[in-house]
This record gives sequence, C-alpha cells and structure tokens, in this order.
Amino acid sequence: MDFVTDLETLQTTALEALSAVATPEALEAWRIEYLGSKGKVKAAMAAIKDIPKEQKGAYGKTANGMKQALTAAFDEKKPTVAAAGPKGPIEDITLPGRAPRVGRPHIITQTINEITDIFGRMGFDVVYGPEVEDEQHNFIDLNIPERHPARDPLENFYIDIKAMLRSQTSTVQIRTMETSQPPIRVVAPGRVYRPDTVDATHSFMFHQFEGLFVDEGVTMVNLRTCVDQFCKAYFGEEIVTRFRPSFFPFTEPSAEVDVLFHMPNGETKWIEIGGCGMVDPNVFGAVNIDPERYTGWAFGFGIERLVMRKHNIPDIRTLYESDVRFLHQF
Repeated sequence: MDFVTDLETLQTTALEALSAVATPEALEAWRIEYLGSKGKVKAAMAAIKDIPKEQKGAYGKTANGMKQALTAAFDEKKPTVAAAGPKGPIEDITLPGRAPRVGRPHIITQTINEITDIFGRMGFDVVYGPEVEDEQHNFIDLNIPERHPARDPLENFYIDIKAMLRSQTSTVQIRTMETSQPPIRVVAPGRVYRPDTVDATHSFMFHQFEGLFVDEGVTMVNLRTCVDQFCKAYFGEEIVTRFRPSFFPFTEPSAEVDVLFHMPNGETKWIEIGGCGMVDPNVFGAVNIDPERYTGWAFGFGIERLVMRKHNIPDIRTLYESDVRFLHQF
C-alpha cells in the first residue's frame, strides 16, 4: 500500500477545498478540519507509527511538506477572505442622510444674545468690563457709603486689599461714563460674584446685565417704557410689569421691577426681576458729567432669573450641572 500517495491526495483535496472558501466562517471551518488539533493533517502525521519501516522516511518527509504547504496556503488565503468580508453594518444609501449631532450655545449664552439683540434694536450698544474690580468702581463711584452693608468683606470676594471680584455689573456704567460723554445708551452683560449660600435661587456666581441711558431730558417715563418693551419682547406681548418704589445708593428715585407670571399650578404671581432708577447726581459728579444738564437712568437684571421664569426652571443649580439631557432642551 502506497501511504505517500494518500498524503498527496489529502493535500490536493485540502487545497481544492481551500480555493472554494469565500467567508471568514468557512475559512475557520477549513482550518479546524485540516490544521486543527484534531484535524486531518495532525491525524496523518500521527499515523507514522503504523507505517512500515521502509516507508517511514518518505512518509514523514511528505507529511511535513504537506503541513507546511497547507499552512502557507491558509496564511495566504486569510487576508484575502478577511478583506472581502463585511466591515460593519451595511448602509442603505437610498435612505435620507443622518445629520451629525453638534453642540449648541448654553441657555445662558442664548439668553445674553437674545437680550443684546433686543436692546440693539432699541439703539443700545453692548459694552463689557473687567470681572476683577477695585472699590472705586464697585462702590465709591456708585455712591455706596463706606459703612453700607453691601461693602462688608463678608458679603464680597476680596482678592486683596485693593482688588475684588465685582459684585454687580453697575461697575461697567461707571467705566463707560468715565470714557464717554452723553448721549450714552449701553447695555452690559457679564458675570458677578457674591458669597451667597447656594440653593434653588442663589449662587456665588451668576449673570447680570446693566442698562444705562444718559442724555438731556431723560425721564422716569423713558425708563418705564424701555423696561416694559424689553419684557414684552423677551417674555411675550401679553406680559404685565409694574414698578415698586425702592432704594439704591446709585439711583434716585429707585424702583424694583416685577413681572406677573402665570405659574404651572394655574396661579398668578408677581416676581421681581431686577432694580432700576434715575442715576443719582452724585454718580454723575464722580465721572465728571454735569448733573444740571444731563439726566439718565440705569437698571440691573439677573439673567438666570429671567431664564428660570421664561422656561419654568425651578432650581438655578440645574443651569450649571452640565447635564446634557437638561441642556439639550434648549
């Protein structure tokens, strides 16, 4: 019996089967059948112990050659079959395309843009000021006396004896009037800092925007009209506003601005959104503007407060928790 011929037949059969392989799964099945630990090649090589002594030399040489040939053929076939196989999900090119998910401005940024756009249409310029301020701009020039509670070190973030994080955007009106002469019509958005205890309605950092209008003949009626028009543009034409008498060192007379909101439970409620008033003559004196010739008004509104009222957000902290599920709503 010619055992060598049997090996040559096995090799030919294996190579023919390999040539027909077209998928990674079929290639793996071929490997197991022929080159696996229990495959036909391993069995053929193990059979050498039963081969007659005179044929063992030729049989062993042929068996080793077959194993090397089939292993080389398998290695050559493998990258070809893998390249032809699927790389991932098959896309249906006839379906409409999927737009990529892109980022968007934070709701606070969106609101600042909306506010500045509204006042831009009213003829206001947008100005900015430094967040690190001195007492001169944060308190003294705003007519806030030395013993006023707002100047208590425990109520402010002092960096050193001369510098502090600004506690209000009113500092920007001082810097604007220092470098400009009337007519002045500006709005100034920005961050402010106060060491408040964080809860649903308070934070140690929040945003305000300051409005300032200085010219000859400016009156409280102009202020009332401007604030009312802004609230209607931002909240809707049906919104109702009111002024309540108040006091601020840098305005006289002064008022709180309230807006009547319809709450989710069906009730209506007046909610304060900020303060305003006519610029105090002492403030004009600090920036060398003649209070006998010019009058002006100013207001300061909390941006987070506007956002929370417009979108029925009950907790200010959700604005800064970076939860994309919340932010994606805007």
